[in-house]
Amino acid sequence: MNNELRLLQLLEENCTYTAGQLAAMAELTEEDVKAAIAKNEADKVILGYKAIVDWERTEREAVTALIEVRVTPQRGEGFDRVAKRIYQYDEVESLYLMSGAYDLTVIISGRTLKEVARFVGEKLAPIEDVTGTATHFILKKYKEKHLIFEKQEKQEEGFVLE
Repeated sequence: MNNELRLLQLLEENCTYTAGQLAAMAELTEEDVKAAIAKNEADKVILGYKAIVDWERTEREAVTALIEVRVTPQRGEGFDRVAKRIYQYDEVESLYLMSGAYDLTVIISGRTLKEVARFVGEKLAPIEDVTGTATHFILKKYKEKHLIFEKQEKQEEGFVLE
């Protein structure tokens, strides 16, 4: 793997690495790292930086759903026009073109099951060329973007008796 690809891999792994740390791990100079990052940002290779939060460890209530969507592709546009319409919604976190029984996979989050159901019924299903949906609620996350969501350890209270 070349050094610039290694740099991108390192940034995807942990975008909080300093330029010095990245330079050492990718075998580049700090100046080369800064230039490569700036170029990749300008070229839209690097689209943004984001923290992955384990919301189960917070007070926030949220429901995440994976929605499979069947679509009638349009001549000359395929699935792109419908996909663009769907990803415009704020609720949509991710959208993928898929192979298999369904054409698109949409990942959304809402505060309640009812909020997610309302999105599917009032916004997604009525879109022209959407011919069917199947909604799956994510019950528990174990791993995302190579990061493992570990169960929070509860500390024992009390005294140790000898």
